[in-house]
Amino acid sequence: MEFRHLGRSGLIVSEIAYGNWLTHGSQVEEETAAACIRAALDAGITTFDTADVYAETRAESVLGRALKGERREGLEILTKVYWPTGPGRNDRGLSRKHVMESINGSLRRLQTDYVDVYQAHRYDTLTPLEETMEAFADVVHSGKAHYIGVSEWTAEQIRAGHALARELRIPLVSSQPQYSALWRVIEAEVVPACEELGIGQVVWSPIAQGVLTGKYLPGAEPPAGSRATDERGSAFVSRWLQPEVLERVQQLRPLADEAGLSPAQLAVAWVLQNPNVSSAIIGASRPEQVAENVKASGVKLEPALLARMDEILAPVALTDPGLTAANAPQSRP
Repeated sequence: MEFRHLGRSGLIVSEIAYGNWLTHGSQVEEETAAACIRAALDAGITTFDTADVYAETRAESVLGRALKGERREGLEILTKVYWPTGPGRNDRGLSRKHVMESINGSLRRLQTDYVDVYQAHRYDTLTPLEETMEAFADVVHSGKAHYIGVSEWTAEQIRAGHALARELRIPLVSSQPQYSALWRVIEAEVVPACEELGIGQVVWSPIAQGVLTGKYLPGAEPPAGSRATDERGSAFVSRWLQPEVLERVQQLRPLADEAGLSPAQLAVAWVLQNPNVSSAIIGASRPEQVAENVKASGVKLEPALLARMDEILAPVALTDPGLTAANAPQSRP
């Protein structure tokens, strides 16, 4: 496993992070989830990403139990706040009330005294940004988080948040967007802004919900047990199950072979070629998937191969900076 600084901060994270959206507490049993986390630890992963909303808060609890007994100082635990976690009007958003109550709930479920990065899971248009950032400052200054981050914020929102963070003397160090060879919308505006501000990307869905593994074939039914056949995950993968997309993904197989990689490893390695990416989040429903995907760490892809990937995928890759996970249909990571 290779490691990188998170942006220009002093925090070092593993190039591959383990995330439990759509799996722990929902799609897989806890015993299997624990085995996946053990496989991640055995592979050298030290960075673990979750959120209070995943599986209605159960994902944090699963992660907390699985990591219990590990040396806390040797781990980087990231979680998030924004989406509803209860029926009340204040059980959502980035108000001071919800942020302060949510961090306490997350720490309790994760069985830890602090998280390394506490992230705003979306931008809250209904709460003044000053209120949100002041609440985050109190979280950091109380020792409940070391750093703060954002997820799926636009470049303009990141700049405004970073300016306030500087005033409040708290380190805003990370952005967590969707990013893959098929979803490149951050490259136009978010990445340049973050490079300027010293913010690193911790990207989710580097294999495009499994599509870049090549397991979905044009004109064929999705494989049994895949995310496309699961009622909780199918909405998130459906955008990619178009014949033209699947046909072009199949054209990547010879390139993966040439690089000595599986298609999934090629996809994860591709996002890690971007110098602004600090870590790529992988998920898993089986320990073997973890063992396969971590092999993308440290891989250097030749410029000629990257150019051929671009040529193959350019007609179907999404690049519009106005298209984010926040406004894209059926997308709530």
